[in-house]
Order: sequence, then C-alpha cells, then structure tokens
Amino acid sequence: MTIETFVINALNEAMPVFCYGSEPSPMPDSFVTVEQTGSRITDRLKSATIVVQSWAPSRAEAMALNETVEAAMADLAERPEISRCALNTSYNYPDEERKRSRYQAVFEIVHYL
Repeated sequence: MTIETFVINALNEAMPVFCYGSEPSPMPDSFVTVEQTGSRITDRLKSATIVVQSWAPSRAEAMALNETVEAAMADLAERPEISRCALNTSYNYPDEERKRSRYQAVFEIVHYL
C-alpha cells in the first residue's frame, strides 16, 4: 500500500465527506482530495509530503472542512504505520478556473509503509 492510499483510507474513516485520490467527476458539493507531492528516505526512514485539499460550496465551509482534515491527520501518528505526521502549512487555495472554494493543507509524514 502506498502512503497516499493509506491516508485516503484513513481520512475516509474519519471524515464526514468522501476523500479521493483525484478530483471526482462529477464533483460533489463537498469532498477532499489527497496527493503525494514528494518523498525521501533519510537514515532508512521514509517520509512523504502529502497535500490535502478541502473543497466546499463556500470559503467558510472549506475552512471548516480543512480544520476537520487537520484533526484527522493529527490522529494518524497514533497508528503503528506512522511515526510522525506534522502540518507544514494550511491556507485558502480557491480554484479560480471552476470558481470553487478550496483550502489546502500540506503535511510531512514519516512512515513505515
């Protein structure tokens, strides 16, 4: 299993909306996407940069969904496959092309997958 799949499965257990590996078609009103944007191995420890985007009808709803993502991701460190899950940054990231509200959170995860 990849770290991206692991995070998607974990968030699907914890989130009130469905989480995807890419933007679904058609897009529901609210959902979350997960993407691994980088990885490295240091002293035989694997780490990954994971971007989680929270999509919702309004900026306030996207921000609230993002806060739920942050809480669910913080809980990942309690799982045996995860050594550390740290929020790097979180910010408003609207989709200008589709005129959709979206927040983005970037996490660094040290894992044993």
